[in-house]
Amino acid sequence: MSNLVVKDNALINASYNLDLVEQRLILLAIIEARESGKGINANDPLIIHAESYINQFSAHRNTAYQALKDACDDLFARQFSYQSLSEKGNVQHHKSRWVSEIIYVEKEAVVKLIFAPAIIPLITRLEEQFTKYDIQQVSGLSSAYAVRLYELLIAWRSTGKTPIIEIKEFRQKLGVLDTEYKQMNDFKKRVLEIAINQINEKTDIKVKVEQHKTGRTISGFSFKFKQKQAVISEKTVSPQRDQNTPDLFTKMTDPQRFLFAHKLSEMPEMSKYSEGTESYEDFAKRIADMLLEPEKFKKFYPILEKLGFGSKKNQSTVKQVDQVKTYTIEDHKFIAFDPRGSVHLGQCTFGITHDKRYKHLRKDGEKLADFDKRVRAMLLDEEQQKQFFEFLKGETSRFKPN
Repeated sequence: MSNLVVKDNALINASYNLDLVEQRLILLAIIEARESGKGINANDPLIIHAESYINQFSAHRNTAYQALKDACDDLFARQFSYQSLSEKGNVQHHKSRWVSEIIYVEKEAVVKLIFAPAIIPLITRLEEQFTKYDIQQVSGLSSAYAVRLYELLIAWRSTGKTPIIEIKEFRQKLGVLDTEYKQMNDFKKRVLEIAINQINEKTDIKVKVEQHKTGRTISGFSFKFKQKQAVISEKTVSPQRDQNTPDLFTKMTDPQRFLFAHKLSEMPEMSKYSEGTESYEDFAKRIADMLLEPEKFKKFYPILEKLGFGSKKNQSTVKQVDQVKTYTIEDHKFIAFDPRGSVHLGQCTFGITHDKRYKHLRKDGEKLADFDKRVRAMLLDEEQQKQFFEFLKGETSRFKPN
């Protein structure tokens, strides 16, 4: 079963106040809609079994039933707000409930809910900007603020950092009420630090926060984060098992993941995973996400081996990618991905923004000039520039770095 949670970015960036159990119910309902094949509409209820909740979140059985019952009472009254653009390009401010109907059947230990009409396109209309992640990543989080912060961060997975979020907006997105944690020290100690510590300990990313001040007052926060290296292993080896079969899967970094995703998208063996008429670029993007899932990684491993993953030659290449440096030659910035030389920043930026392999990095409706600026910034960041290794390797000129 795939436990992928998919949300429109408008919903990711919405302002709302849900407690932990309510957030978990929403996530399970999104997954249930896709896995059952029923889809989501404004008439048919989605059914979430208490057993699914207990198993997914390792909840205590003796408290889970009452928690779900209470969540049903509260969730019906919850609202969220978000923004969109009208046909004339004007900002629209929306307010909506999460559900139009919610039922708890005590003797069956199930929750039945129907999403409100306004939310349905935000979790089904996926041709625009959306964010997805495996529910397992938030299953170990016990802070509702940690779940929200994780979602806000991974909406920026392609860049690895967020813009500055003003403190008022940040509190609203996390669901912190105006009456709660008014003092900055309390907010940092009881909300922000707990959320960051849980994310760093229990999810697939490592995050750092930077605070920004206006005068002496903290006015906002920004975040940088990296994907953790995932080790996928089979702990138990049966006597009948072929000892030549790898039981410890090599670590895969983000640069490797994007590199091999593009290669996998062109392999005949991968055609069964393709979704109809999607482009190679879209398919590669999905494969990159699938490589984060242990079961999918194991399925793809034989094909990855054919492509050189795990070989000494490949490891040498990866080491080279991880040691990328920026050089200055005649007052121009150069990015060196090859010890033999480097390439001009402007030349790289132009090439990348016009390369179909990186089309997924461009935001919906973003002007080319703005996309150019973002790519330029990514190229000057030693971590983010690694995702462009395949492009830059082919563009390397024969200049000698200082």
